[in-house]
Amino acid sequence: MAATDFFCVNECKGQKTIDGEQVPLVLAPSGGGDAKSNGYEALVEAVKANREWVEAKVVANSGLLLRGFDVRDAAEFNAVVEALGWPDIRYVGPAPRTHVHGRVWTANEGPLEEFIYYHHEMVLIKEFPGKVILFCEVPPPSGGETPFVPSFRVTERALEEFPELVEKLDEQGLRYTFTALSKNDTKSMRGRGWEDAFATSDRGEAEKRARALGMDVEWLPDGGVRTILGPRKLTRVFPGRKGRRMWFNTVVGMHGKELSSATLADGSEIPADFVRRCGEIIEEESIQFRWEKGDILILDNLATLHGRRPSLPPRRVLVATCK
Repeated sequence: MAATDFFCVNECKGQKTIDGEQVPLVLAPSGGGDAKSNGYEALVEAVKANREWVEAKVVANSGLLLRGFDVRDAAEFNAVVEALGWPDIRYVGPAPRTHVHGRVWTANEGPLEEFIYYHHEMVLIKEFPGKVILFCEVPPPSGGETPFVPSFRVTERALEEFPELVEKLDEQGLRYTFTALSKNDTKSMRGRGWEDAFATSDRGEAEKRARALGMDVEWLPDGGVRTILGPRKLTRVFPGRKGRRMWFNTVVGMHGKELSSATLADGSEIPADFVRRCGEIIEEESIQFRWEKGDILILDNLATLHGRRPSLPPRRVLVATCK
């Protein structure tokens, strides 16, 4: 089945038009046939038959929202993920997560009342996902949106206001540190312990795996670990994305925090007013919509930062990360 026969372009509240493209692009069933012919099994077959078309839409629009296909649970979501055909990539990072089914995990299990700051998934790791796929199994009664930001817009605006500093940071590079406990702490949105993150309780093996990911480590007296990453670029340009310079860093999210830091590669401080203003720009450029049950949001991780708004319970959003 041709994509244009199965999908129709729809709209959602909060959508923006950027450089002539809807962000996110919303695709819904075309309306023909009964509920079964527009359900998740039909979606799986349509995605399999039109993989290149779907990927082109994700890249062109930075985000693609599949809505109205009656995807009900983790198993059905996993079938859609498999149908897309993108290889799996294991999550490495501070967020506490639980495996659910197949390639599907819980999203960050940190307290719902906390805001998870904007980030490119695994931005500091040598191998990061090309796509992040989110599925809403239980929409929250209030809040809980997953705002996302076209990354190039942040770079454009930062260059307008701080041209010399942006180029300096990009040229000299950035250094990050992050402190992790030994065991998981689900009361924190950054509470994933190093044993879970590196899938081992052996320090020597953890060090080896950390080096493979581009990290150095320092062991702490309490059994925790400080990971050190850098130098890293402030911005990146990726193929097939119009030469856009992406804000591919986590300076705002890690600068001056209790468990993390972001500095120039030589350890000198990044001006606080620059970090504050970049945070304002990121928020101003954000896009969000209210989750509906069964929604699947595919984000181009090379082109978008994403986060999580505070939420009332219950909220259950699942995730798969792909190369």
